[in-house]
Amino acid sequence: MLRRLSAEAKYLLGWHGAHSLQNLHPLVIHFPIAFLTGALLVYLLAWIAQREAWAWTGLWLLTLGTLGGALSVWTGLRASESVMIAPSVRDHILVYHRALMLIVFALSLALSLWALSARPLPRRGRSTFVFLLFVMTALLAIGADFGGWMVYGYNAGGSLPQPIDFSQ
Repeated sequence: MLRRLSAEAKYLLGWHGAHSLQNLHPLVIHFPIAFLTGALLVYLLAWIAQREAWAWTGLWLLTLGTLGGALSVWTGLRASESVMIAPSVRDHILVYHRALMLIVFALSLALSLWALSARPLPRRGRSTFVFLLFVMTALLAIGADFGGWMVYGYNAGGSLPQPIDFSQ
């Protein structure tokens, strides 16, 4: 019984999906996407409802999203040089994904520094701050779509054959 449990534990903890990855980028990108998107929603609600406690939550989400974004940018830049994709995919998809995500990171860093200096939500320029959060989140969605297009359309970062046949 213990051997069977051990085998099942190995299977469950085996990181089977990660074994086919060419790099760590896909493992670190999802938290910053969630945190930065959540920051916009929470800051917007805090501003509308005039709740400072909610604004503190927005600040935490923005800060965590920016820190995770730094890791995502680092892993993404390292991956972009070595990921096995066709040159046409690199020239027509990766270049836009990289540019958009660098802009998103720069915006998140600037907004984080602004929010940290005027904790938790800037009083002066508040509408500009929230507008820039919206712009950042929109660019994040577009950039993430380019990344998803590379992964799911062209198997960027994986080692699965294309097309993937699940009938066997």
